[in-house]
Amino acid sequence: MVAGWEWDETLFAGTAAHYRRGRLPYAPGLADALAGILGLDGHGRLVDVGCGPGILALALAPLFREVVGVDPDAEMIAEARREAGARGVTGKARWVRIRAEELPAGLGRFTVATFGQSFHWMDRERVAAITWDMLETGGALVHISDLKTGTLTAEGLPLPAVPGAAIEELVKRWLGPVRRAGRGVLPRGTPDGEAAVLARAGFSGPRRHVVPGGQVIERTVDDVVAGVFSMSFSAPRLFGTRRADFEADLRRLLRDASASGRFSARLPSTEVFVWGKDTRYDGP
Repeated sequence: MVAGWEWDETLFAGTAAHYRRGRLPYAPGLADALAGILGLDGHGRLVDVGCGPGILALALAPLFREVVGVDPDAEMIAEARREAGARGVTGKARWVRIRAEELPAGLGRFTVATFGQSFHWMDRERVAAITWDMLETGGALVHISDLKTGTLTAEGLPLPAVPGAAIEELVKRWLGPVRRAGRGVLPRGTPDGEAAVLARAGFSGPRRHVVPGGQVIERTVDDVVAGVFSMSFSAPRLFGTRRADFEADLRRLLRDASASGRFSARLPSTEVFVWGKDTRYDGP
């Protein structure tokens, strides 16, 4: 947890409806890569911690007997449950509205625990220790995120690139220069250094893998607007009664950037760190 900042239930309030459309997907091949790395064959149990609307848990559902997604946001859980129904996997997917710090919550033991760009929002020391206890011996904690060190070039794109820098400046003009997060702010951003945290909890590793991205996809103005409203630092509630005015400004910016209202974007690569509950080590 970031010093001087406390989690609150408004962190992602109002973002769930925009998340699936607005966020760029993980790199294609992530599920196949994890199946090979972890030897997944449709058995075992997965807990996806900070599951949001179920994007990662549902992508991995065919690799497990049961998947359990946990998230503190009621709207995220509702979206995950709805999407599970649409995909016909309701019988093997379970959704629990709790904070990670409230685990294990009687959920039992798991083969794999995933954290898809969520670990930094938690009391990491506490959650790492809890996750150790929830995993079976020989199980794995998998930390998944977009590759931050890669350079995504706009060269050769068939349509204008999404004007990310201009959007960032627009958000700052409306909400201020310091990153918003729930009812608080994060002047230094979210924490890193999860490797030290997980090592202290007793996990071995990590093994690092990169699933290559770079694929070009098309984005509409509505997609980009949804992406802005899916982020914790530009969640709809942060604009209060001025939300419609901000959205109008955002749409003007996007129209100026692309007369057709269409953009090209490259998918980022996906970085995967696999931490093991080593059979040679009996706990922290």
